[in-house]
Amino acid sequence: MLLAVDCGNTNIVFALYDGNRQQANWRISTDPKRSADEYLVWLTQLMALNGVAVDDLTDMIIANVVPDLQPKLMSLARDGLNLKPQVIGSEDIDLGIKINIDQPNQAGADRLVNAVAALDSYDLPTIILDFGTATTFDLVGSCGSYEGGIIAPGVNLSVEALYLAAARLPRLTVEPWEADMPILGKDTVSAMHSGIFWGYVSMVEGLIGRLRRDYGAHLPVIATGGLAPLFADHVASISIVDSDLTLKGLVRIHAQNKR
Repeated sequence: MLLAVDCGNTNIVFALYDGNRQQANWRISTDPKRSADEYLVWLTQLMALNGVAVDDLTDMIIANVVPDLQPKLMSLARDGLNLKPQVIGSEDIDLGIKINIDQPNQAGADRLVNAVAALDSYDLPTIILDFGTATTFDLVGSCGSYEGGIIAPGVNLSVEALYLAAARLPRLTVEPWEADMPILGKDTVSAMHSGIFWGYVSMVEGLIGRLRRDYGAHLPVIATGGLAPLFADHVASISIVDSDLTLKGLVRIHAQNKR
């Protein structure tokens, strides 16, 4: 059984796979101060609830964008689970795609893994829209190549920036918004909600429009990331939501490198 680990700036997702079939997945907040032993206790308890023992794990693959956590994830794998993990970004891991940017080593592991998943599961070329700590837009070429992308502040970062930078503004909670929410706020909170929601929708639609203008008017958009459900129904350009896109890419990369 494969343990796939997608470590982002906000959350870490651990998922169990039997072949291409997902058996379970769990999410925990990303905390570089948490020890490898703490992750191990948490993970083994959840695995036990699903009838899975440590000895049932045969393989592990990691995509991580938080450098301070890498030693702990490696310790979890080797010392806690007795596994030698595949690590995205290692020289011995072949992603099977071309990275057509000026400095390929600067491309985030998760964004490259998403491109692999798109090549494996969707028609190309396509735009991948990932709603996470940052909101990223990535272009995957017709042959599966990673062609570059856009990085914008995530919605939670925008909300927090408003609260921290403006003394009289309250801290909002990021929650589902109604599509018929008025554009004009009648008090401070409703004005902030309008700015966050409609401002964010407009940013997403505007950047997708610019990408389509320059790279193909009919480019489909695959949305993923923990916050994708908050916006998917309000952005007409989104073709499909695939919350497991990164995990699917990890499974694909594991299979082709194991061979």
